[in-house]
Amino acid sequence: MISDQSLTVAGLPPEGRGRVLLIACGALAREILALKAANRWDHLDLTCLPANLHLYPERITAAVAAAVEKHRAAYATIYVVYADCGTGGQLQAKCAELGVDMVPGPHCYAFFEGNDTFAAHADTEATAFYLTDFLVRQFEAFVWRPMGFDRHPELIPMMFGNYEKLVFLAQTDDPALDEKARAAAQKLGLAYERRLTGYGDLAVELARL
Repeated sequence: MISDQSLTVAGLPPEGRGRVLLIACGALAREILALKAANRWDHLDLTCLPANLHLYPERITAAVAAAVEKHRAAYATIYVVYADCGTGGQLQAKCAELGVDMVPGPHCYAFFEGNDTFAAHADTEATAFYLTDFLVRQFEAFVWRPMGFDRHPELIPMMFGNYEKLVFLAQTDDPALDEKARAAAQKLGLAYERRLTGYGDLAVELARL
């Protein structure tokens, strides 16, 4: 639900009235644009923060707050398209302080599968490593190289020894991504499972706007 504080239109430029700005993680840009196009949500504007902020979650809250302050005067409603994303509740607290709403859930894995569905089997999947479409495409840049596996493959069993399977939460039915995800599982020495989730709660939340 959009907070009352974000609905004030006094003083807004005419082009901002009735429009919604999405401040989103860059890792979600493709999915958001696909939903906008499919549903003709032309009233939604999108600005993205760098996807690699996920490598430094302690920086996400400040980056989102700066983006809200930068665009606040131009929009009646601003919606933050991040989940908690490793901020330990800090992002939610900052959004509440700023009077803007955000996507509920702990991370994109949960809201793509559906927060309730993900929570229902979370206890039985403590040994699962999750990838989304974006992370499959960017596996080398966001997993393989940052963890040093390209230089020190001996680290793989040290860092993934307690994992049992890689779960690909697929937003699209793409055989090429399926093959890339399967290859990633093999590189990490994990069993492989694919679940076609679609856009999950992301679509539900954007539809409310």
